[in-house]
Amino acid sequence: MNSLAVRNYRLVIEKEPARSKKRSIYNAYCPALGLADFGNTIDVAIANITKLISFHIESLVALGYHVPDERDATTVITSVSVPVSVSSRKLLHA
Repeated sequence: MNSLAVRNYRLVIEKEPARSKKRSIYNAYCPALGLADFGNTIDVAIANITKLISFHIESLVALGYHVPDERDATTVITSVSVPVSVSSRKLLHA
């Protein structure tokens, strides 16, 4: 009999313009596992990456590999200032 284990993983969701300018897509990342997926809505992106995480963990277990835990991962989120040597007018239109 299989028992059900629950693991918690942080997700990073980023909005990205789709090829059609009228809509966006959402990228979902799981830094602890190095996995990514996407969806047309935030809910779909989360559902897709949740399925991927489940499949990935089941595959790791079946192959006898260690399943990373959230506390095993190091995630650094920061921002940087980048000097750009173009006029502000050109930069606004890029």
